Amino acid sequence: MIPTAARCVPARWTGALVLAGALGLLAPAAAQTPKPGEAFQISAPYVILIDAESGTVLFEKNADTLMEPSSMAKMMTIEVVFKAIKDGKLSPDQEFIISENAWRRGGAPSHGSTMYAAIHSRVKVIDLLKGAIIQSGNDSCIALAEGMAGNENAFAELMIKRARELAKLAQHIIRTYPDYYRFFGEREFTWNKIRQFNRNPLLTLNIGADGLKTGSTREAGFGLAASAVQNNLRLIAVVNGFKTQKERQDETKKLIEWGFKGFESRFLFAEGQVIGDARLFGGARGRVPLVAKGAIRLLVPRNSPERVLARVVYTGPVRAPIDKGQAIGLLKVWRGEHVVLEVPLQAAEAVDKGSLSQRAFDAATELVINLFRAGVQKL
Repeated sequence: MIPTAARCVPARWTGALVLAGALGLLAPAAAQTPKPGEAFQISAPYVILIDAESGTVLFEKNADTLMEPSSMAKMMTIEVVFKAIKDGKLSPDQEFIISENAWRRGGAPSHGSTMYAAIHSRVKVIDLLKGAIIQSGNDSCIALAEGMAGNENAFAELMIKRARELAKLAQHIIRTYPDYYRFFGEREFTWNKIRQFNRNPLLTLNIGADGLKTGSTREAGFGLAASAVQNNLRLIAVVNGFKTQKERQDETKKLIEWGFKGFESRFLFAEGQVIGDARLFGGARGRVPLVAKGAIRLLVPRNSPERVLARVVYTGPVRAPIDKGQAIGLLKVWRGEHVVLEVPLQAAEAVDKGSLSQRAFDAATELVINLFRAGVQKL
């Protein structure tokens, strides 16, 4: 059975907690197997597959290595526009002009990905978004950048600033902009009397795919950020570095199907369940219980008694007073050598500042602990 709570470990301490029993011992992600004795393999040099709801990493290969994202970077362009619309700073019906720069460098004369918007024409933001999402139009992206920020360099600064606020872009877009995410799954889009089809090769393969974005350059190869849903389970895959379009299609399909067939959801902690506690400094009590905002679940390989290694990490002791809901730390979950899940934790209740004597006792205790640590480090 799953333990009812996890022991908390301040960030400067070492230690871990094993969530034992039904989950057993997990092998490293790359060693998980679709068939007994057969390790899953994929030809792309850069791969990650996650559960969209929990963020659980099911498979990864060079996932943290810098790579050229090609047109998958347009997802960042799209997110910046989505956010501006959601925040009321931009209207979907607002019109931007297709400048000569957007037309020449991203339109028909460029012989690249384009929505074929006419030079000097005025196009609604919603149509430019469709052109960027469905057709991967470079002209639509340039027009959006120029319309929102004046020029591409200024818009790139907005993208960089926004990117630093995001952890996983595809997951964020799906969760935050459901009304606009549906554009990623539209099969075709016609503009300037030219009918073009969505470049995502998975949309017609009957695996539940409904997004997101392809990319390809000579240097980076063929890549794809993809998402699919089966039986109320959504997976997100990002792959890059394939040599051909067919390889990208076949290998990504294989990866997603392996994820759906090979994993099932297990609950670690129910909504509102205390996961652990954090030590306080100067509080009316010595510790505060920690909870997550919702239930915590993890995708694990089917029919395999495996264990999960988890640790609650925070910088402590935490100085009181504490507000209910105050962010305290993270629950980190490992499978083998890989961190597969990180969940923010918060205070389950408020804790007032302690009396003068309580604060003095905590100060003396912390002094003794620091002196002990200093002595240990000298040994």
